[in-house]
Amino acid sequence: MQYTKLGERGPKISTIGFGAWAIGGMNWGPTDDTVSKKALYAALDAGVTFFDTADVYGFGHSEDLIAEVVKERGKGDLIIATKAGNDFYYAGKEKDDGYGAIQQNYKKEYLIEAAEKSLKRLGVDTLDILQLHSPDLEKLEGDEPWEALSILKEQGKIQHAGLSIQSFKESEQAHLLERHKDILDCIQVRYNLLERKAEKLLFPEAIKNGVGVIVRIPMLFGLLSGKFNRKSIFEGDDHRRFNLDTEKLESYLSKMESMTDVFERYSDWSPAQIALRFGISHPACHVSIPGGKTPEQVNENCRASDMPEVQLLK
Repeated sequence: MQYTKLGERGPKISTIGFGAWAIGGMNWGPTDDTVSKKALYAALDAGVTFFDTADVYGFGHSEDLIAEVVKERGKGDLIIATKAGNDFYYAGKEKDDGYGAIQQNYKKEYLIEAAEKSLKRLGVDTLDILQLHSPDLEKLEGDEPWEALSILKEQGKIQHAGLSIQSFKESEQAHLLERHKDILDCIQVRYNLLERKAEKLLFPEAIKNGVGVIVRIPMLFGLLSGKFNRKSIFEGDDHRRFNLDTEKLESYLSKMESMTDVFERYSDWSPAQIALRFGISHPACHVSIPGGKTPEQVNENCRASDMPEVQLLK
């Protein structure tokens, strides 16, 4: 496992992390808590020191599972990044849009309250990183979310502040890195072999302002692992029913088929490992956070940290 500093102001972390959305038990199909905890243990054993979660993942359940593992193993050098802003406490069932009953809430008082609840669930005195969870742009133009992060820092309840940028909003939100450089330590962004919009404007701004970059969806919901085809079907509450619907599957798979040269050049590694290593090959990026439901998936993911850089041919 390789390690790096998360931007100029962030902590030292492993370059492959653990994305803890799926283990929350919602939106990714069936999960088993016993297996999920084994996956978390496997990550720690492989040298992972960065867990990324959110209060809304399983409506607190992802944080609960991480807390159980930390209580049993000790926190050590582990950095836990969580998120707030998707309000599932007060949303009401009428707000259910496929992810459960949630609504965006970036009011100062709510974010401070949500941070307090995450502190309690995780069993810590200070949150290593608290990220605003994929807010609409207009939510970020006001002062309240930034005031909340500043207050929480001043109170010692969070060490670092981050922004998880909503999908494909990079160009619209890059200016926030300069405007809030005194508050913002890291950003989380959707970036992978098939989705590279962040390279154009966001990544240069991150480098300029010393902001760390967390790469989410590095395997495009598992598609870049090579395990899906045009007949793949996702059922139940699995969000991939609409994020990888028939039309999107066709588009993404066609793009993958045009990139056979990449997979052939790195044929000693699995498609998943190639995708993960690509995610941290850009100089702006520091950590890829694949999800992992099983120890086997986690171990395969972690080996990507020791791969050579994955560069695309121009």
